[in-house]
Amino acid sequence: MPDKLHRHFQWIGVAIYLAALLIVSVCFHAYALKPLWIAWGVATVLFFFGLTYFCHRQWQHDEAKTFLRKLFWWALGIRVLYVVSIIFYYYWQTGVSFEYQAADSWMYHHTATYLSRLVRDGQAGEAFRLLRGHTMGFSDQGYLLYLTTLYTCFDNNILGPRLLKALMSAYTCVAIYKLSSRSLGERTGRLAAVMAVFLPQLIHYTGTYMKETELVFLATLALERMDYLIRSRRFTFWNILVPILLTALTFGFRTIVGMALLASFVAYIAFCPKELLSRKARLITLGITAGVVLLFLFTPIGWEMLIIFKVNFHTSDVLVERYQQMGLQYAEYAHYKYMAPGAFTLPLTNLVEVANENQKMMNGTYFVKNYLAFFAMWCFVVAIRQKRCRDFSLIGTFTLLYVLMIAFSFAFNSERYHQPAMPGMLIMAAFAMTRFKRKDFAFFYSYDVLLLAAIVAWNYIKLAAQRLIF
Repeated sequence: MPDKLHRHFQWIGVAIYLAALLIVSVCFHAYALKPLWIAWGVATVLFFFGLTYFCHRQWQHDEAKTFLRKLFWWALGIRVLYVVSIIFYYYWQTGVSFEYQAADSWMYHHTATYLSRLVRDGQAGEAFRLLRGHTMGFSDQGYLLYLTTLYTCFDNNILGPRLLKALMSAYTCVAIYKLSSRSLGERTGRLAAVMAVFLPQLIHYTGTYMKETELVFLATLALERMDYLIRSRRFTFWNILVPILLTALTFGFRTIVGMALLASFVAYIAFCPKELLSRKARLITLGITAGVVLLFLFTPIGWEMLIIFKVNFHTSDVLVERYQQMGLQYAEYAHYKYMAPGAFTLPLTNLVEVANENQKMMNGTYFVKNYLAFFAMWCFVVAIRQKRCRDFSLIGTFTLLYVLMIAFSFAFNSERYHQPAMPGMLIMAAFAMTRFKRKDFAFFYSYDVLLLAAIVAWNYIKLAAQRLIF
């Protein structure tokens, strides 16, 4: 992609964000964001678009090893600096070193602290009994077990786990490069990886106590190892075992991620380019995969897969009922049949003062996802146009399946639940950007206008739902 087109994409994004912020602040001035949240939003948007353009231009001609070194160390340095800084920021804002409304984070921290104390006192059996009895299933135990292990080995230090998150997130950028460059070409791999280095979503969760960073790391590494297994044609014991273990670990963090990984690998085997697998090898691999799935089904993972599948698709009215109980207008529209079409784009950015502090702080972070969603969706058009759909049988299946599972659940409007799909969306967006044609700009500009209108309308709805404007 020529530099001038890349620059065009970057600064159009900044312009759309500033326009949305200005329109909302003027039209709903009584509820406009406070300067602190505006500063967070503007800084986030400028940071992502500006540094992505600058570093991609500077690094695009580097040798692969040099590029990887810069990629990893920049990613790690940014995340370590953010982790240390955000601890002081949160302490200044809340009096504790945890994020706003840190209910889940507090629960993870205090539970892991108590369990690690039991283990150090020689009561590991009691710790495991409590872990099984006071959590909501296998997918609620993996992260607690991980934190408990860290606290047992390294004491209850909140900085250590966050620095490990920074390391995992930095290596996630490397895994994104390897996965995308191997399957979609060097240009796509470099752009996707550079965007990952500066992506606000990947950076933000390294400074929290949520499990998103670890989950994204496991899911991305699992996809990368699956792709390597098939494309390298080296069916060794370890090459087969590693993606199985990584997939199994994701079930301990969020069950539907493991389910999506299994389904995407089956699709990859069935539809990958013919030169990668002969018919015999394809059948053997599908048979082995089916065996692994059956093995999962006869473990606690299998029961949870069934339960989560039912819960995910039979509780889509939870938000509708909750919003109705809160007396909010338009509550009936908080339903998958209205939200599923926006699966890649949602949730829209909040630019008014009625949201919680996390949403206001992350308004620029939300916008970056809203903007990149066009390119992730346009990727399907480019893939069809270039007859490369088979190349997306792994990445595309996982990303599309996961975002649809979230869209058809009660979690569609919670930004953190969308995190496992972000690496796939970045890769798809990079593929579309590097193959963008001038005739595509009509669709791009149309999306920009639609996004601007949607953000303004969304913020109007948030206010109108609480009868703050008439």
